[in-house]
Amino acid sequence: MNDLKTEAKTIQDYLDITVSSDPPELVDRITTLMSYMARSGEMLAQAKKILRAKKTSEINKTIISIAKEQCLSASVQNALLDSICEDETFLVEWLDRINRSCTHQIDGLRSLLSYEREQMKFQ
Repeated sequence: MNDLKTEAKTIQDYLDITVSSDPPELVDRITTLMSYMARSGEMLAQAKKILRAKKTSEINKTIISIAKEQCLSASVQNALLDSICEDETFLVEWLDRINRSCTHQIDGLRSLLSYEREQMKFQ
């Protein structure tokens, strides 16, 4: 999970960079973002797998024993499980946002690139 966090931070830092209107830079950034989009999708799947494993483990070890003793409702059990899996859930949500941000930035960069090409026609 720490490796995924480190890699997610690297991608997030790249997403936070403001791009210029230089067409070669736009094209280079689109290329990089396409790679990051694919990678973040794979990372998201891995993070979801980690989250499911943690939930399964916690259900077996913690929630079942508490539920047997105190008769917790399903909603309370789910809230407890979400609390226990806070870091894993955060990673899943963050990677989902990174993946979507890559998609949105690529769309925006394509628009900027089209605009710059049109501007070059008039010069």
